[in-house]
Amino acid sequence: MGQPTGKLPGWLPFMNRVVRALSRIGLSLGPVQVLTVPGRRTGAPRTTPVSPLTVDGHRYVIAGLPESDWARNVRAAGQGELARGRHRSTVTLSEVTDLAERREVMRAFPREVRGGVSFFVRLGLVTKADPDEFAAAADRVAVFRIA
Repeated sequence: MGQPTGKLPGWLPFMNRVVRALSRIGLSLGPVQVLTVPGRRTGAPRTTPVSPLTVDGHRYVIAGLPESDWARNVRAAGQGELARGRHRSTVTLSEVTDLAERREVMRAFPREVRGGVSFFVRLGLVTKADPDEFAAAADRVAVFRIA
């Protein structure tokens, strides 16, 4: 499997708006949280739903499309805010460059964030919820550590 070749579902932008709206009124959907970071050009707040996972006591988020706007904004800002319902916390985000660490985070993803597996399948990064397949895709995604 190479770089992401598939497409995200057409309904995703609508659902992202729904998740953000629910978060604003204090509701959350499963493991999904809303990440807000300053835009890299304007500095205006940009939000996206993410599904953090915890591996060896550290929290992470994964961008299946490493050059997506939200991933590029995270790289530029290095900080943001995570919201789950009404609970908000300021966080520092740093990209994980160590491939072994990235593999371990990816290996945990199908167990920790089952609902997110279909996005990786749809992108063509994996064919199923197999931890070894996810680990093998670690060099084709962006992994950010949350502190």
